[in-house]
Amino acid sequence: MKTWSMAVVGLVGMLSLLAQGQVQTAQITVLAGMGVVSGVRDLAFGFEQMTGNKVIVRFEQTPDLNQKINSGAPADIAALQPQQVDVFIKDGKMVAGTRTNFAQAGVGVAVKTGARRPDISTVEAFKAAMLNAKSIGYSRGGSGIISANVMEKLGIADQLKARTKFIDGIPVAEVVAKGEVEIGLQQINVIIPVKGADYVGPLPTGLQETVKFAAAVLTVSKQPEVARAFLRFIASAKAAPLIRKSAMEPWH
Repeated sequence: MKTWSMAVVGLVGMLSLLAQGQVQTAQITVLAGMGVVSGVRDLAFGFEQMTGNKVIVRFEQTPDLNQKINSGAPADIAALQPQQVDVFIKDGKMVAGTRTNFAQAGVGVAVKTGARRPDISTVEAFKAAMLNAKSIGYSRGGSGIISANVMEKLGIADQLKARTKFIDGIPVAEVVAKGEVEIGLQQINVIIPVKGADYVGPLPTGLQETVKFAAAVLTVSKQPEVARAFLRFIASAKAAPLIRKSAMEPWH
């Protein structure tokens, strides 16, 4: 009897270890650009906690991200703007039917820490702040397109042209923090983490637009089922608090 009991205990222990091993062996890699990496990292942590699977999030500059997808570099998911996802699906680099809309981010204003914060509470106040700025910085991504369209809408694009700097590869707020531009406009979730820059607030009602993000399974994925489970999670109600934690909003 004693021998039988010990055998049962040993079997239960072994099955437990095997079960844990199965949970821990699944690992996926998600490629993400600057505009969405903050949200993806929080979502990855939540998915890991819920499932026991491992999610590696790799931040990539847009040219490198595109190159990796096109070359078939090892990864399971990429998070991009939806129109980019559609192109990669059409080109056979992402799996048709897996596009998942999940997050969006508004555009905000940043100034150097300690600098005077301009009034941007209304459309007219924002327009005056832009006209009074010595220099303005945009990214070349989605938030930069929104910012440029705002200036066109306000009829001040030509007046600001000589004072506008387009910034590649780093958050606009980093350039603001260095004092290289007086006012920066970029996604709110990209501004907030930057030390040395203060987030003033969002674009006023009537001017605000959001940069939207989707994700899809890459055709080279070695863990397509786990990747699909991750996509289901990021579009679920459980994911919404994690998306908001990173100063973004859910988008479906």
